[in-house]
Amino acid sequence: MTTPVNLNRFRKEKARAEKKARANENAVKFGRTRAEKSRDSAVTALDKKRLDGHKRDDQT
Repeated sequence: MTTPVNLNRFRKEKARAEKKARANENAVKFGRTRAEKSRDSAVTALDKKRLDGHKRDDQT
């Protein structure tokens, strides 16, 4: 005789594999690397600094 198998375990493993595949697809579509995020934040900071440098001091 063979040993009984737990069908719930196989069902859950299949669901986990599908979720992982979907997560990988979304990471490729929407994900950005750490370098891209840091570059964007540096550019934003530089733009803010440049804009603040052009402000007038007298607000009257």
